[in-house]
Amino acid sequence: MKKRTPRVTLGDYRALAAFRYELRCFLAFSERAARAAEMEPQQHQLLLAVRGLPAGREPTIGALAERLCLEHHTTVALVDKLEARGFVRRERSATDRRKVFVELEPAGAKKLEALSRLHKAHLASAGEPMLAALRVILGDLQA
Repeated sequence: MKKRTPRVTLGDYRALAAFRYELRCFLAFSERAARAAEMEPQQHQLLLAVRGLPAGREPTIGALAERLCLEHHTTVALVDKLEARGFVRRERSATDRRKVFVELEPAGAKKLEALSRLHKAHLASAGEPMLAALRVILGDLQA
């Protein structure tokens, strides 16, 4: 028997639109915060990806490109710019010389921590509407 796809209600549209709005507001805040810290938003995202990779993932260019939804060459260019600023360094694997890892330098870790504090503070006040919209969407999906 074929499963019926649930119809999309006006409430669904509103919940999806509200979530997208809240998400976009957060992303706009994040972009402004990065620029105020004299970084491009993608540079901030790369620092965060390096520091916040899931356990067991190695910080290779390929893994970072995947986490950032970028092409390999674009990620290499980001690493080049951050390396030139002293925020990251490349380190070749001792066991597989083809692998290159991206590591945070102290200046990059300091910049990332400052931005992460701002983001946490922003989410403490602005995160509830995002969660509320997501709860509506997920609640409907679970029903």
